[in-house]
Amino acid sequence: MDTLEQKISQIDKNRVPVHVAMIMDGNGRWAKKRGLGRSEGHSEGVATVHRVTQFSSDLGIKYLTLYAFSTENWNRPQTEVDTLMYLIGWAIERELPELLRNNVRIHLLGDIERIPEEPRKRLFYARDATAACTGLNLNMCLSYSSRWEITEAARRLASRVAEGSLSPSDIDEKMISDNLTTAGIPDPDLLIRTGGEERISNYLLWQIAYSELYFTDVLWPDFTNEEYADAIIDFQKRERRFGKTSEQVTNTTTTSQI
Repeated sequence: MDTLEQKISQIDKNRVPVHVAMIMDGNGRWAKKRGLGRSEGHSEGVATVHRVTQFSSDLGIKYLTLYAFSTENWNRPQTEVDTLMYLIGWAIERELPELLRNNVRIHLLGDIERIPEEPRKRLFYARDATAACTGLNLNMCLSYSSRWEITEAARRLASRVAEGSLSPSDIDEKMISDNLTTAGIPDPDLLIRTGGEERISNYLLWQIAYSELYFTDVLWPDFTNEEYADAIIDFQKRERRFGKTSEQVTNTTTTSQI
């Protein structure tokens, strides 16, 4: 089995994905396998967030988007929700000094006002404290779901139509994109889901129209930098055609290199 250094040597640093999105699945199952409470699985998952953030920054990835807490997660047992909210606030506060040292900028995506006051304050503080950072953009999806996001965008556009400032015929794909929480952020090149499930779970449905999807059975707390490197190596082996033929892609690539 290759070491991390050997795997990194296989990655073309000129073709790393600009934007990686992740569905961090498997914390609860990781804990259950070890006879631990689900909260301990979530705590261990925080360490993985630290690793993948640092590794993304080291590789020169510009955007990392993490599905930290979905709208549907509010339906989990209250004790688990309370634990997750505590961990989110605690983790962002603990990680802030290193995020600043690594020039990482925090963005918050989702219905953030639903987050309880204490962790929300810590999240806002971290966002504001890193606002001048110019390295990796770390997008945290909290109280987020794609259907919620698209619905909110539709409401904003419908409101403008109703007041007469927008014609329905003027609504195009860019306008919809500009009204999503990810406005100004390029669409993900690569979506990674851990934990063995092969579904999208209401995550970035608009944005991943042409993303490469990578599923792994590894549970999130066990997702190492070696696993992350494997995903990027796999990504770089794929041909991204965006509706074109292989010949067109090859000709475009050849022309751009002349």
